Amino acid sequence: MHGGHISPIMSDALVILGAAGIVIPLFARFRITPIIGFILVGLLVGPYGLGRMVYEVEWLTYVTITDPERLDPFAEFGIILLLFTIGLELSFNRLWELRRLVFGLGALELLIIGSLLAAFLSMMGQYWTGALGLGLALAFSSTALVLPIAGTKTPVGRAALSMLLFEDIMIVPIIFLLGALAPYAAAEEGASLLTTLWQGALVVAVMMIAGRFALPHLFALAARAKSPELFLAASLLVVIGASLATALVGLSPIVGALIAGLLIAETEYHTEVEGIIEPFKGLALGIFLITVGMGIDLTVIWANLGTILIAVVGVLVLKAVVTGVLLRLMGARRGTATETGILMASPSETTLIVMAAATQAMLIQPGTAQFWQIVTAIGLTITPLLAMLGKHVGKRVDSAPALDTEQVKDGKPRVIVIGLGRVGRLVAQMLEKHDQPYVAVDSDSDMIDLARREGYPAIFGNAARGDILDKLGMENCPAVILTMDEHVLAQQLVRKLRTAHPDLPIIARARDSVHATELYKSGATVAVPETLESSLQLSEAVLVELGVAMGPVIASIHEKRDEFRELIQHEAQLEHKPKLRTSSLEG
Repeated sequence: MHGGHISPIMSDALVILGAAGIVIPLFARFRITPIIGFILVGLLVGPYGLGRMVYEVEWLTYVTITDPERLDPFAEFGIILLLFTIGLELSFNRLWELRRLVFGLGALELLIIGSLLAAFLSMMGQYWTGALGLGLALAFSSTALVLPIAGTKTPVGRAALSMLLFEDIMIVPIIFLLGALAPYAAAEEGASLLTTLWQGALVVAVMMIAGRFALPHLFALAARAKSPELFLAASLLVVIGASLATALVGLSPIVGALIAGLLIAETEYHTEVEGIIEPFKGLALGIFLITVGMGIDLTVIWANLGTILIAVVGVLVLKAVVTGVLLRLMGARRGTATETGILMASPSETTLIVMAAATQAMLIQPGTAQFWQIVTAIGLTITPLLAMLGKHVGKRVDSAPALDTEQVKDGKPRVIVIGLGRVGRLVAQMLEKHDQPYVAVDSDSDMIDLARREGYPAIFGNAARGDILDKLGMENCPAVILTMDEHVLAQQLVRKLRTAHPDLPIIARARDSVHATELYKSGATVAVPETLESSLQLSEAVLVELGVAMGPVIASIHEKRDEFRELIQHEAQLEHKPKLRTSSLEG
């Protein structure tokens, strides 16, 4: 700042923080997703909105962003942080379980949609190399929007995640392919791709080996210092370092971010890292969405309204139908296939990257690129609306019963069981045996369909999202039982329930004593570690087989269980005190 002049960076910061602090809460009040809010802010303050008037009205310079490229590094950082947090929610075991979907469903989805779009564009007069580049670009779906909407735990989220992971893997090979198709392409392109692939594989292998040994020590040092600043610095060091490592060898930086998240997910510090990164991820993603809004020129849209609408609808319908049919062929329910297909229908932020590569390679003309950039921006803008449409249509076509909370609105107090897997069913059976009214909730429609056929009072819904639990009568609920085997989700849900209902008994399933400690810190009334219970059952069986009387055995088992529970609760209380400063950033 000099001589009364405000630097563009300062005015950009004012606009972004104003959007995050004023506009977004306003949208939240009217139950409108912040995604649309950020895009509309970008449209309003960008070069095609109020930015057009800065020469006539000078003060608008301070509340507009006339050069969207200044925000590109921050927008890219937002997508990197998103992939990092996705990695934190996954694990290598879970990723291995998804391999069939990633390399089967993901590959088929990208190649079939890309080929169909390329064939259609070629028929419309586009030269085949440009048609191929555009077709592949438009086949991508938005990681930045789809996963925050769908999550990674539901059937829709798992299907979307597998396709998006394959798309992220294919970004680099596709960009190399477009470069090779360029009129001036040298013969070295193929060799360059091979070099990138072997160097990328080497970097990923080194990261995975070194990360398993180095990361626990790094975060242990940060945790011992009891400094939230140091913990944040360590987290950002890991994600930026991993992203730079993959970018240096020609791979996408988001691959490095995902691997960094997966490595930290294997440590005991992943919950703390996720909480401390969350606010930065949200703000950086907001910047990305503002840049999307800035790319929408309403005058160009109005001048070409008919053509643009046909292009948007054509892309959306083709992608939704192909994705839905592929999911059905791979065994997904009709509702899941329909909802996922509609959610994945819009183009992606990656579409813009691939399109830029095709333009640079002179495969498509700048005017053609601008047209499809507008189509992509519109598609991104309406993604939240597609999500709502997909959920509604999915419920209509699914044979599983739709969400029906009226049947439990009779005023009777009911225990709420969240999760109807192996553990949830056993809990439900015991409640029934002792005449305790309950209702079970699960986000897997297959599970709900089967459970209701077997007579369980079960309702389809995602307990982590929306107000589903309140609709089930939380004011009369005697207890909530969490049975899901999802480490992070269980803690988030316990924290949410405890905040909303301070006196509610919350009984949660834990993997082990470490997870139980985390659940107690989040607010669980009782956390039951599976490893402890299996040990106690084994001890009981051994003692009975050795001839010890059943009464004393059961009494000693109860005594040992209480002793362990008190020890875990005590550890949770001790750990909670020094971490208060760090944990305060989780909100």
